[in-house]
Amino acid sequence: MSVSTPVVRARWCDTGRIVDLVTDALSPTALGAWLVPDERCRRSVLAEVARIWVEHALLFGDAFLLRDGTAATVWYHRYRPIPAPARYAERLARACGADQERFVLLDQALAARRPADAHNHLALLAAPGPDATGRAGAVLGGAQRWMDTLGLPTYAEALTETDRDLYRRHGYADRDTFPIPGGTTAHPMWRLSPFWPGRAGGNARWPTRRATGRTRNGRTSGRALR
Repeated sequence: MSVSTPVVRARWCDTGRIVDLVTDALSPTALGAWLVPDERCRRSVLAEVARIWVEHALLFGDAFLLRDGTAATVWYHRYRPIPAPARYAERLARACGADQERFVLLDQALAARRPADAHNHLALLAAPGPDATGRAGAVLGGAQRWMDTLGLPTYAEALTETDRDLYRRHGYADRDTFPIPGGTTAHPMWRLSPFWPGRAGGNARWPTRRATGRTRNGRTSGRALR
């Protein structure tokens, strides 16, 4: 793109930085505590799982960092089914140990409600630390400008009211909520690209998942996992 943005597209060498941001954002949340009840190993487990999904996004999507490296977004290009991460079951078992089933349940719950139509999926938004709201808005706004040029709608699951308000400010529309494991409610949200050919027909159309024998990979979670 020729326009200036507050973000840079992440490269493979940025994986560790993004993983740290996701881990810092998710560790203190109720969802993080449910995924890994043992606080002593919570950060290390969350980091290993985040690494699986960040690496996968760099192969089948995009990731963006604020220029100062203090916030990130991770996206998947879901204009076609994408495979699970390489050796996923093996890597997840090694990363999670006894907590593996919780991550699998979360993946399944999110994947079951994901739109079937082609879209770009905002899987992770991490802006831990002071002024989280400001940095979250900056990284989302910059990344969204890049993603809009691809001409597809974008989809996200807000897991808190703060996230929901943030997405609304960036043009996302609310859809029906659904429960996810750990006592959390997911708020799916949908945004049309200004370059999407179907935009003239309005923002009311919400794609429904068609029943198939294929499953698609999920994600670990939230503004951050948020």
